[in-house]
Amino acid sequence: MSLLGAGIGAGIGAVIGGPIGAGIGGWLGYSVSKAYATAKLSAVSGKTLLSGMGQQEAQSIFFVALFSMLAKMAKADGHVTPEEADLINHLARTQIKMDGQDRQAAAVIFKNALNDDYTIYDYAKQYRQIAGNAQMCEMVYRLLFTVAYADKELHPNEDAILQQIPAHLGLDQSRYQSLKEEFRGQQTDIRESYKVLGCAPDSSDSEVKRAYRKLCMDYHPDKITAKGLPDGFMKFAEQQMGLINDAYKAIMDQRNK
Repeated sequence: MSLLGAGIGAGIGAVIGGPIGAGIGGWLGYSVSKAYATAKLSAVSGKTLLSGMGQQEAQSIFFVALFSMLAKMAKADGHVTPEEADLINHLARTQIKMDGQDRQAAAVIFKNALNDDYTIYDYAKQYRQIAGNAQMCEMVYRLLFTVAYADKELHPNEDAILQQIPAHLGLDQSRYQSLKEEFRGQQTDIRESYKVLGCAPDSSDSEVKRAYRKLCMDYHPDKITAKGLPDGFMKFAEQQMGLINDAYKAIMDQRNK
């Protein structure tokens, strides 16, 4: 079953305007008649929370925000490189497991975002308002890093986006340095391990353990699925859990020396 198309086709309800609303409208305008698109998409002021939507609607909004931001990142250095295009296509086919209809929709959304007047920060800020969920925003941020490093070179414009966008996604600024080191293949020191868990070196063992258990619950597959991510995104949740487990182990190993 189509993930993106099904969510929109089922009726996404009243969705805010702005960049994400325009992205949904662009896809509807491409795929269906103008009258149907108008009936399905009502732009209203304020914000609509994902918690009030069904899973298909939440997935649709996630995909529109994701592929629009990936487009902005890919174009940050002036053009979309073959490596970036291949990586995004690979992501759609193998990680998200999008069918042909979804990949066609994603391509339209991606192309529209390349040429619209919104910034990546506009998309990030609105998605944060709609999602209200740090884990899903973390997924988006990690994927932006993946695209930025697709050609093995981090352009200054890409680096500037990666450095500034945590504030717009509602993420801790420390995620920039820790993810940058990860994608560079560098080992993070113990301070970064504390940042991953949201603790400090003077936190007690019980505080570290509580933080660790909370993150494990937040990234549990059932929790991630309930928040609107499809099964194909479980790999990214697993990657985050790997970081959390490594950070906890590093901290406890150091404390037990």
